[in-house]
Amino acid sequence: MPGVKIALMGEAMLELTHPTGQGAKLSYGGDVLNTSIYLARLGVLPQLVTALGRDPYSDGLVKDWQRECVQVSHVLRDPERMPGIYAVQTDHQGERSFYYWRQNSAARNFFNLDGSDSSVEYMKQVDWFYISGITLSIFNESERAQLAEIARNVKARGGQVAFDPNYRPNGWPDHETARKAIENFATHATLMLATIDDENLLYGQMPGEAHVARWHELGVNTVVLKCGPRGAIIYEKGLGAQKVPVAVCEQPVDTTGAGDSFNAGFIFGKCCGYDNVKAAQAGNLLASHVIRHPGAIMPISQMPDISTAL
Repeated sequence: MPGVKIALMGEAMLELTHPTGQGAKLSYGGDVLNTSIYLARLGVLPQLVTALGRDPYSDGLVKDWQRECVQVSHVLRDPERMPGIYAVQTDHQGERSFYYWRQNSAARNFFNLDGSDSSVEYMKQVDWFYISGITLSIFNESERAQLAEIARNVKARGGQVAFDPNYRPNGWPDHETARKAIENFATHATLMLATIDDENLLYGQMPGEAHVARWHELGVNTVVLKCGPRGAIIYEKGLGAQKVPVAVCEQPVDTTGAGDSFNAGFIFGKCCGYDNVKAAQAGNLLASHVIRHPGAIMPISQMPDISTAL
């Protein structure tokens, strides 16, 4: 794992959590950011690629991420915009409702900022490149083409391109636009970290194998299908499915960040040389701890020692 060069690109936002019966709390979140934080806590040194403003909230976010050992040299600063913000309300079963204020966030202006060309060249040279469907949704078609070109370069050099489709309907004009963008990027991915609920939401209710077949046909070699309390299923192209049960866990307090933390655990495992099953066990273990706490980022004191627990 030492020396693994990983870049994660996405939108990082201010997070307002409001658990049932409790007061609101301001923190930070965003799917790619969540994965970056957990990778850093596991000992990988991720480079977060995004854009923020020059306001006090943005300054505070950068300082917080640096304390978490997330690399921020490719966090660009927009003098005219600020971070987006979202609120999360959770019910008594830990299920979430999201509310967003992000239409003019700095991250959406990334490719127009000074330094973006340098950041693009950096990302082309990494060992791992990671983005999500939410990342794709904040950019226009020509900007998504630039992301695909980054992925193509990484893959051509023998690197890994990890992609979580992470479909959120309110980020897209319609299903068809989302499907086209996600499928176009998937042709450059080596690892798909999909969630069954998102797959059914975007493509309609169907067996998991049918969703996986789509990604294999588009050229993705390894597909991990996250199935919530039923664990994960790994599909390697040309091989049978491998089911990995979820770690034993209490009733979830908040499922925010569960899939993002699974992704961090899985990628950490692969960086350590784990096989796919053990990497998924690492993802399940981390996610099982995350959902015991409100918000996307659990207290660092509650992080499990994955290396010794598996």
